[in-house]
Amino acid sequence: MNQNPLQDKVVLVTGGTGSFGKKFIRRALALDVKKIIVFSRDELKQYEMAQEFTDSRIRFFIGDVRDKDRLYRAFDGVDIVIHAAALKHVGACEYNPFEAIKTNIHGAQNIIEAAIDKGVDKVIALSTDKACSPVNLYGATKLASDKLFIAANAYVGEKHTEFSVVRYGNVVGSRGSVVPFFKKIRETGVLPVTDERMTRFWITLDKGVQFVIDNLTRMHGGELFIPKIPSMKVTDLAKAIGPECEIKYIGIRPGEKLHEAMITEDDARHTVEFDDYYVIQPEFSWWSKEFSEGSKTLDESFSYTSDNNTEWLTVEQLRDLVGNM
Repeated sequence: MNQNPLQDKVVLVTGGTGSFGKKFIRRALALDVKKIIVFSRDELKQYEMAQEFTDSRIRFFIGDVRDKDRLYRAFDGVDIVIHAAALKHVGACEYNPFEAIKTNIHGAQNIIEAAIDKGVDKVIALSTDKACSPVNLYGATKLASDKLFIAANAYVGEKHTEFSVVRYGNVVGSRGSVVPFFKKIRETGVLPVTDERMTRFWITLDKGVQFVIDNLTRMHGGELFIPKIPSMKVTDLAKAIGPECEIKYIGIRPGEKLHEAMITEDDARHTVEFDDYYVIQPEFSWWSKEFSEGSKTLDESFSYTSDNNTEWLTVEQLRDLVGNM
Protein backbone atom coordinates (compact mmCIF):
# COMPACT_ATOMS: atom_id res chain seq x y z
CA MET A 1 0.00 0.00 0.00
CA ASN A 2 1.39 3.39 -1.00
CA GLN A 3 1.68 5.47 2.17
CA ASN A 4 2.28 8.65 0.17
CA PRO A 5 -0.67 8.99 -2.22
CA LEU A 6 0.39 12.53 -3.21
CA GLN A 7 3.87 11.78 -4.53
CA ASP A 8 4.28 12.92 -8.15
CA LYS A 9 0.56 13.70 -8.39
CA VAL A 10 -1.21 16.77 -9.74
CA VAL A 11 -3.62 17.84 -6.99
CA LEU A 12 -6.36 20.47 -7.12
CA VAL A 13 -7.92 21.91 -3.96
CA THR A 14 -11.22 23.77 -4.27
CA GLY A 15 -11.51 26.48 -1.65
CA GLY A 16 -7.75 26.24 -1.47
CA THR A 17 -7.22 29.63 0.21
CA GLY A 18 -9.20 28.58 3.30
CA SER A 19 -7.83 27.28 6.59
CA PHE A 20 -7.94 23.64 5.52
CA GLY A 21 -6.61 24.40 2.04
CA LYS A 22 -3.54 26.23 3.29
CA LYS A 23 -2.66 23.50 5.78
CA PHE A 24 -3.27 20.73 3.22
CA ILE A 25 -1.16 22.47 0.57
CA ARG A 26 1.74 22.97 2.96
CA ARG A 27 1.60 19.26 3.81
CA ALA A 28 1.25 18.22 0.15
CA LEU A 29 4.35 20.18 -0.80
CA ALA A 30 6.31 18.31 1.88
CA LEU A 31 5.03 15.00 0.41
CA ASP A 32 6.59 15.62 -3.01
CA VAL A 33 3.44 16.53 -4.90
CA LYS A 34 4.16 17.21 -8.57
CA LYS A 35 1.87 20.22 -8.85
CA ILE A 36 -0.88 21.68 -6.72
CA ILE A 37 -3.64 23.92 -8.05
CA VAL A 38 -5.37 26.38 -5.72
CA PHE A 39 -8.91 26.83 -7.05
CA SER A 40 -10.96 29.59 -5.42
CA ARG A 41 -12.98 32.66 -6.29
CA ASP A 42 -11.30 35.37 -4.15
CA GLU A 43 -8.45 37.10 -5.98
CA LEU A 44 -7.26 38.96 -2.88
CA LYS A 45 -6.88 35.77 -0.86
CA GLN A 46 -5.03 34.17 -3.76
CA TYR A 47 -2.72 37.19 -4.00
CA GLU A 48 -2.01 37.08 -0.26
CA MET A 49 -1.45 33.33 -0.36
CA ALA A 50 0.98 33.72 -3.26
CA GLN A 51 3.11 35.98 -1.06
CA GLU A 52 3.18 33.30 1.64
CA PHE A 53 3.64 30.25 -0.60
CA THR A 54 6.41 30.82 -3.16
CA ASP A 55 6.94 27.20 -4.22
CA SER A 56 7.08 26.89 -8.01
CA ARG A 57 4.81 23.82 -7.92
CA ILE A 58 1.79 25.93 -6.90
CA ARG A 59 -0.64 27.29 -9.48
CA PHE A 60 -3.44 29.73 -8.66
CA PHE A 61 -6.70 29.35 -10.57
CA ILE A 62 -9.54 31.82 -10.02
CA GLY A 63 -12.92 30.18 -10.45
CA ASP A 64 -16.18 29.21 -8.77
CA VAL A 65 -17.49 25.67 -8.34
CA ARG A 66 -20.80 26.98 -9.69
CA ASP A 67 -19.11 27.43 -13.07
CA LYS A 68 -18.84 24.02 -14.72
CA ASP A 69 -16.91 25.28 -17.74
CA ARG A 70 -14.24 26.77 -15.51
CA LEU A 71 -13.94 23.48 -13.60
CA TYR A 72 -13.49 21.57 -16.86
CA ARG A 73 -10.56 23.82 -17.72
CA ALA A 74 -9.06 23.60 -14.23
CA PHE A 75 -9.30 19.78 -14.09
CA ASP A 76 -7.14 19.19 -17.18
CA GLY A 77 -4.36 16.79 -16.20
CA VAL A 78 -5.42 16.60 -12.54
CA ASP A 79 -4.98 13.30 -10.65
CA ILE A 80 -6.59 14.13 -7.30
CA VAL A 81 -9.26 16.66 -6.25
CA ILE A 82 -9.83 17.71 -2.66
CA HIS A 83 -13.17 19.51 -2.53
CA ALA A 84 -13.13 21.96 0.38
CA ALA A 85 -15.09 24.86 -1.16
CA ALA A 86 -18.46 25.55 0.45
CA LEU A 87 -20.66 28.17 2.01
CA LYS A 88 -20.24 27.13 5.65
CA HIS A 89 -21.63 29.81 7.94
CA VAL A 90 -24.85 28.47 9.44
CA GLY A 91 -26.50 31.88 9.80
CA ALA A 92 -25.51 33.05 6.31
CA CYS A 93 -26.94 29.86 4.79
CA GLU A 94 -30.19 30.27 6.73
CA TYR A 95 -30.70 33.78 5.35
CA ASN A 96 -29.29 33.14 1.86
CA PRO A 97 -30.62 29.63 1.27
CA PHE A 98 -30.45 29.36 -2.49
CA GLU A 99 -26.91 30.73 -2.55
CA ALA A 100 -25.93 27.82 -0.30
CA ILE A 101 -27.75 25.40 -2.61
CA LYS A 102 -25.96 26.76 -5.69
CA THR A 103 -22.51 26.41 -4.13
CA ASN A 104 -22.86 23.34 -1.92
CA ILE A 105 -25.18 21.19 -4.07
CA HIS A 106 -24.96 22.44 -7.66
CA GLY A 107 -21.24 22.97 -7.14
CA ALA A 108 -20.84 19.38 -5.94
CA GLN A 109 -22.52 18.04 -9.07
CA ASN A 110 -20.29 20.22 -11.23
CA ILE A 111 -17.21 18.80 -9.49
CA ILE A 112 -18.48 15.25 -10.11
CA GLU A 113 -19.17 15.74 -13.81
CA ALA A 114 -15.88 17.55 -14.46
CA ALA A 115 -13.90 14.91 -12.55
CA ILE A 116 -15.42 12.00 -14.51
CA ASP A 117 -15.16 13.67 -17.89
CA LYS A 118 -11.58 14.85 -17.30
CA GLY A 119 -10.37 11.48 -15.98
CA VAL A 120 -9.49 12.50 -12.43
CA ASP A 121 -8.39 9.45 -10.39
CA LYS A 122 -9.67 10.31 -6.90
CA VAL A 123 -11.98 12.89 -5.37
CA ILE A 124 -12.42 13.42 -1.64
CA ALA A 125 -15.15 15.85 -0.56
CA LEU A 126 -15.05 17.42 2.89
CA SER A 127 -18.26 17.18 4.88
CA THR A 128 -19.36 18.19 8.37
CA ASP A 129 -21.07 16.73 11.41
CA LYS A 130 -23.92 19.14 10.63
CA ALA A 131 -24.79 16.93 7.61
CA CYS A 132 -25.85 14.15 9.99
CA SER A 133 -29.56 14.52 10.81
CA PRO A 134 -29.41 18.17 9.73
CA VAL A 135 -31.52 20.87 11.33
CA ASN A 136 -30.08 23.81 9.37
CA LEU A 137 -29.78 24.53 5.68
CA TYR A 138 -25.99 24.31 5.71
CA GLY A 139 -26.20 20.76 7.06
CA ALA A 140 -28.96 19.87 4.61
CA THR A 141 -26.91 21.08 1.63
CA LYS A 142 -23.87 19.14 2.81
CA LEU A 143 -25.98 16.00 3.29
CA ALA A 144 -27.18 16.39 -0.31
CA SER A 145 -23.58 16.94 -1.41
CA ASP A 146 -22.45 13.79 0.43
CA LYS A 147 -25.18 11.76 -1.27
CA LEU A 148 -24.17 13.12 -4.68
CA PHE A 149 -20.50 12.22 -4.24
CA ILE A 150 -21.25 8.71 -2.98
CA ALA A 151 -23.78 8.00 -5.73
CA ALA A 152 -21.36 9.37 -8.33
CA ASN A 153 -19.43 6.10 -8.16
CA ALA A 154 -22.37 4.44 -9.91
CA TYR A 155 -22.12 6.85 -12.85
CA VAL A 156 -18.43 6.47 -13.64
CA GLY A 157 -19.03 3.72 -16.20
CA GLU A 158 -15.83 2.81 -18.00
CA LYS A 159 -13.98 5.73 -16.41
CA HIS A 160 -11.88 5.14 -13.31
CA THR A 161 -12.74 8.08 -11.04
CA GLU A 162 -13.37 7.23 -7.36
CA PHE A 163 -15.37 9.49 -5.03
CA SER A 164 -15.38 9.39 -1.22
CA VAL A 165 -16.36 11.74 1.61
CA VAL A 166 -14.65 12.72 4.88
CA ARG A 167 -16.86 13.96 7.73
CA TYR A 168 -15.59 15.52 10.95
CA GLY A 169 -16.48 18.14 13.55
CA ASN A 170 -15.41 21.67 14.44
CA VAL A 171 -11.84 22.54 13.49
CA VAL A 172 -9.80 24.27 16.18
CA GLY A 173 -9.03 27.81 15.12
CA SER A 174 -10.37 27.65 11.56
CA ARG A 175 -11.46 30.93 10.01
CA GLY A 176 -14.87 31.96 11.34
CA SER A 177 -14.82 29.46 14.22
CA VAL A 178 -15.58 30.27 17.85
CA VAL A 179 -11.95 30.24 19.03
CA PRO A 180 -10.78 33.40 17.21
CA PHE A 181 -14.12 35.01 18.06
CA PHE A 182 -13.70 34.32 21.79
CA LYS A 183 -10.08 35.52 21.65
CA LYS A 184 -11.15 38.73 19.95
CA ILE A 185 -13.82 39.66 22.50
CA ARG A 186 -12.40 38.28 25.77
CA GLU A 187 -11.07 41.75 26.66
CA THR A 188 -14.69 42.80 27.15
CA GLY A 189 -14.89 40.43 30.11
CA VAL A 190 -17.95 38.60 28.74
CA LEU A 191 -18.09 35.52 26.50
CA PRO A 192 -21.47 34.62 24.96
CA VAL A 193 -22.48 30.94 24.99
CA THR A 194 -25.80 29.85 23.54
CA ASP A 195 -26.55 27.08 26.06
CA GLU A 196 -24.63 25.68 29.02
CA ARG A 197 -25.37 22.08 27.90
CA MET A 198 -23.93 22.51 24.40
CA THR A 199 -21.24 20.06 23.24
CA ARG A 200 -19.23 19.79 20.03
CA PHE A 201 -16.78 17.43 18.33
CA TRP A 202 -13.29 18.92 18.07
CA ILE A 203 -10.39 18.26 15.69
CA THR A 204 -7.17 20.10 14.90
CA LEU A 205 -6.34 21.22 11.37
CA ASP A 206 -3.28 18.97 11.36
CA LYS A 207 -5.36 15.90 12.20
CA GLY A 208 -8.05 16.82 9.70
CA VAL A 209 -5.51 17.17 6.90
CA GLN A 210 -3.74 13.92 7.80
CA PHE A 211 -7.06 12.07 7.91
CA VAL A 212 -7.85 13.21 4.37
CA ILE A 213 -4.42 12.11 3.13
CA ASP A 214 -4.73 8.72 4.86
CA ASN A 215 -8.09 8.12 3.20
CA LEU A 216 -6.70 8.79 -0.26
CA THR A 217 -4.86 5.50 0.27
CA ARG A 218 -7.77 3.65 1.93
CA MET A 219 -10.61 4.67 -0.36
CA HIS A 220 -12.23 2.42 -2.98
CA GLY A 221 -14.93 4.97 -3.86
CA GLY A 222 -18.25 5.27 -2.02
CA GLU A 223 -17.09 5.40 1.58
CA LEU A 224 -17.89 8.10 4.12
CA PHE A 225 -14.93 8.26 6.53
CA ILE A 226 -15.33 9.56 10.10
CA PRO A 227 -12.42 9.97 12.54
CA LYS A 228 -12.70 9.19 16.23
CA ILE A 229 -12.20 12.60 17.81
CA PRO A 230 -12.87 14.10 21.25
CA SER A 231 -15.83 16.16 22.38
CA MET A 232 -15.78 19.33 24.43
CA LYS A 233 -18.29 21.43 26.29
CA VAL A 234 -18.60 24.92 24.87
CA THR A 235 -18.58 26.29 28.43
CA ASP A 236 -15.20 24.56 29.00
CA LEU A 237 -13.85 26.22 25.85
CA ALA A 238 -14.99 29.61 27.15
CA LYS A 239 -13.27 28.91 30.49
CA ALA A 240 -10.08 27.90 28.67
CA ILE A 241 -9.92 31.06 26.56
CA GLY A 242 -11.25 33.59 29.09
CA PRO A 243 -10.87 32.13 32.61
CA GLU A 244 -11.63 35.53 34.16
CA CYS A 245 -14.59 36.22 31.88
CA GLU A 246 -18.26 36.04 32.73
CA ILE A 247 -20.17 33.50 30.63
CA LYS A 248 -23.42 34.96 29.31
CA TYR A 249 -26.04 32.52 28.03
CA ILE A 250 -27.78 34.00 25.00
CA GLY A 251 -30.03 31.16 23.78
CA ILE A 252 -29.73 28.76 20.86
CA ARG A 253 -29.50 30.50 17.50
CA PRO A 254 -31.51 29.55 14.38
CA GLY A 255 -30.28 26.25 12.94
CA GLU A 256 -28.17 25.30 15.99
CA LYS A 257 -28.18 21.94 17.81
CA LEU A 258 -27.38 21.27 21.45
CA HIS A 259 -25.23 18.31 20.39
CA GLU A 260 -23.81 17.25 17.02
CA ALA A 261 -23.89 13.75 15.52
CA MET A 262 -21.67 11.96 13.01
CA ILE A 263 -23.27 8.49 12.97
CA THR A 264 -26.96 7.84 13.63
CA GLU A 265 -28.55 4.52 14.60
CA ASP A 266 -29.74 4.16 11.01
CA ASP A 267 -26.17 4.68 9.76
CA ALA A 268 -24.82 2.13 12.23
CA ARG A 269 -26.35 -0.81 10.36
CA HIS A 270 -23.94 -0.32 7.48
CA THR A 271 -20.96 1.17 9.34
CA VAL A 272 -17.73 -0.60 10.30
CA GLU A 273 -15.35 0.47 13.05
CA PHE A 274 -11.56 0.58 13.09
CA ASP A 275 -9.24 1.57 15.92
CA ASP A 276 -9.32 5.28 15.17
CA TYR A 277 -12.05 5.81 12.58
CA TYR A 278 -15.39 4.60 11.20
CA VAL A 279 -16.49 3.90 7.64
CA ILE A 280 -20.13 4.34 6.62
CA GLN A 281 -20.53 2.04 3.62
CA PRO A 282 -22.88 2.93 0.76
CA GLU A 283 -26.20 1.11 0.52
CA PHE A 284 -25.95 0.39 -3.18
CA SER A 285 -25.87 -2.89 -5.10
CA TRP A 286 -22.54 -1.93 -6.70
CA TRP A 287 -20.79 -1.82 -3.31
CA SER A 288 -18.98 -5.12 -2.73
CA LYS A 289 -15.83 -4.11 -0.85
CA GLU A 290 -14.97 -5.97 2.32
CA PHE A 291 -13.47 -4.27 5.38
CA SER A 292 -12.65 -7.37 7.35
CA GLU A 293 -9.08 -6.97 8.55
CA GLY A 294 -9.03 -4.86 11.70
CA SER A 295 -12.68 -3.85 11.47
CA LYS A 296 -15.83 -4.73 13.36
CA THR A 297 -19.51 -4.14 12.84
CA LEU A 298 -21.50 -1.89 15.14
CA ASP A 299 -24.52 -2.65 17.27
CA GLU A 300 -27.71 -1.44 15.61
CA SER A 301 -28.41 0.85 18.57
CA PHE A 302 -25.02 2.57 18.19
CA SER A 303 -24.80 6.29 17.53
CA TYR A 304 -21.83 8.65 17.59
CA THR A 305 -22.80 12.02 19.02
CA SER A 306 -20.86 14.74 20.79
CA ASP A 307 -22.70 14.13 24.08
CA ASN A 308 -22.31 10.31 24.15
CA ASN A 309 -18.63 10.34 23.19
CA THR A 310 -16.15 8.39 25.33
CA GLU A 311 -13.32 10.91 24.82
CA TRP A 312 -13.54 14.44 26.23
CA LEU A 313 -11.23 17.44 26.29
CA THR A 314 -10.68 19.09 29.66
CA VAL A 315 -10.34 22.83 30.22
CA GLU A 316 -6.57 22.34 30.57
CA GLN A 317 -6.32 20.38 27.30
CA LEU A 318 -8.40 23.00 25.50
CA ARG A 319 -6.16 25.73 26.92
CA ASP A 320 -3.09 23.91 25.57
CA LEU A 321 -4.70 23.51 22.12
CA VAL A 322 -5.78 27.13 21.93
CA GLY A 323 -2.44 28.33 23.28
CA ASN A 324 -0.59 26.58 20.46
CA MET A 325 -2.59 28.35 17.77
